[in-house]
Amino acid sequence: MDSLEKMTSSSEQKSSRKFLKSLIQKQPQELLLVMGTGVSAAVAPGIPALRSWRSCLEAVLEAAEQLEVLHPGDVARFRRKVTKDRDLLVVAHDLIRKMSPRTGDTKPNFFQDCLMEVFDDLERHIQNPLVLQAVLGLMERGTLVLTTNYDNLLELFGQQQNKPMESLDLKDKTKVLQWARGHVKYGVLHIHGLYTDPCGMVLDPSGYKDVTQDPEVMEVLQSLYRTKSFLFVGCGETLRDQIFQALFLYSVPNKVDLEHYMVVLKEGEDQFFKHQADMLLHGIKVVSYGASFDHFPGYVQDLASRICRQRSPDADRVDSTTLLGSACQGCAKRKLEENGTEVSKQLRQSDDAGAS
Repeated sequence: MDSLEKMTSSSEQKSSRKFLKSLIQKQPQELLLVMGTGVSAAVAPGIPALRSWRSCLEAVLEAAEQLEVLHPGDVARFRRKVTKDRDLLVVAHDLIRKMSPRTGDTKPNFFQDCLMEVFDDLERHIQNPLVLQAVLGLMERGTLVLTTNYDNLLELFGQQQNKPMESLDLKDKTKVLQWARGHVKYGVLHIHGLYTDPCGMVLDPSGYKDVTQDPEVMEVLQSLYRTKSFLFVGCGETLRDQIFQALFLYSVPNKVDLEHYMVVLKEGEDQFFKHQADMLLHGIKVVSYGASFDHFPGYVQDLASRICRQRSPDADRVDSTTLLGSACQGCAKRKLEENGTEVSKQLRQSDDAGAS
């Protein structure tokens, strides 16, 4: 059974599931998918560091202790901060600085060694690729993808599927502009950087001063927030993320007029509906995938399948190697054969008429 059949079968089995019409009727190229830690946690549950920012920092501190690259007193102090502090991005920023030279430069640093220890041999830990398969299906049909995650699970999985995946960093202006304009089909923009290149990892806007002060880059990125529908998947505190705010939220007026979407766990009714009301002020419609994280992979798979069914204006030119193109290949072939037969008939009739 191929990917499309699996996704279609899943959709049929869950036909009772309700989705917002305004979301599932979007063309894939109208969306920008924002992947958070929930995606990585679903794909590789065997790596605790992928479950959340808190889990990641705890794992880094454990590695720092085992590798003896951070003073025991500092390890204890940061563990307390990870447990008590709400703004974990600030804690992460301070931790990176602590493990870096006093000059404020982030290279060389021991943080890289700790991350390499935490994220060692990622592809071997991919257990539930359903979400990644769904994301690839959307990318094949034009959805842009960015992530706040350090890991490259999506790229590793895509490479296994023979896709020319690229990991992009905000500091590469040329690539960022190409990606934003839809010219890097299999590009994944890591707005915090990637663990394989910690020198490019930044946790606050000051680290991307050149980016945020570049009017061309900022206009292109903020234009995405105005013209695309962002789909937040596996995201928790993304809107509180300083880099995300600097890139997409600042200077974007009338957010309530926008139409973005956030898929979340429904932990409690009061909390969920309050969150829903609050997010509408940002132009974000919050929807629930269920009351258990176990429902997350199936929901995303089903949602992506329904969106991918939308017929795009250039559907007749969809490459047969795409997720839906393979399903339409037989239909297209029959259509061409029927058209050829019809043309041959018309030619014969014309010849017969001329002969008479």
